[in-house]
Amino acid sequence: MKKLILSTAALALTAGLATAESHATTVRLGTEGAYPPFNFIDDNGEIAGFERELGDELCVRAEVTCEWVTNDWDSIIPNLVSGNYDVIIAGMSITDERDEVIDFTQNYTPPSNSAYVALSEDVDLENGIIAAQTATIQAAHVAEGSATLIEFATPDETIAAMKNGEADAVFADKDYLKPFVEETGEFYFVGEDVPLGGGVGMGLRESDTELKEKFNAAITSMKEDGTLNTMITKWFGDDAQTY
Repeated sequence: MKKLILSTAALALTAGLATAESHATTVRLGTEGAYPPFNFIDDNGEIAGFERELGDELCVRAEVTCEWVTNDWDSIIPNLVSGNYDVIIAGMSITDERDEVIDFTQNYTPPSNSAYVALSEDVDLENGIIAAQTATIQAAHVAEGSATLIEFATPDETIAAMKNGEADAVFADKDYLKPFVEETGEFYFVGEDVPLGGGVGMGLRESDTELKEKFNAAITSMKEDGTLNTMITKWFGDDAQTY
């Protein structure tokens, strides 16, 4: 559901790369590990969340052996292209801009809304200071308006900036912000929801067509038998958008 602002350096990395199916018997799944409930590191130091459960099931259905690795968000596409892992499964929106550099499976979550959260309900979203995670679709949206954008490497840092008064509000995926509003009692949704992105999919190198086909078939099977909807509801709540 997040969109990287792609650099020309990432474009340059697309040439001359070996495919996953030609050099690897194990498919390496790259995620951020810092964006609950999509992906996070649990108390045991393990990758957990919706995408961990989903990725494990997709690997079973695709009949591939998988291992998980973590990577910082701002370099997650360049490191895929350079071969450090084979698939991105990290809450990443399918976008035309990114499609110029990598390929995608079909989406495994429908398009969803972004939202603003603040410590009070009378925040000036048009002229205030808005925190967003760097290189995301939300940061790009704020930058296009009249508000002042401040960017942080992780989503947790955007929340901290709002709490310490550095920012007036945070703009992020509503699914990420919802637990802060519902469970802490100190945050408010403010303003209107903003529809951004085209759903979340798995990112792959453009040369990995066979791997893409396997995961597409696995996602389709989960949509058809209802297990994907069940998983979405488990992690995002009964009001989550499903298929």
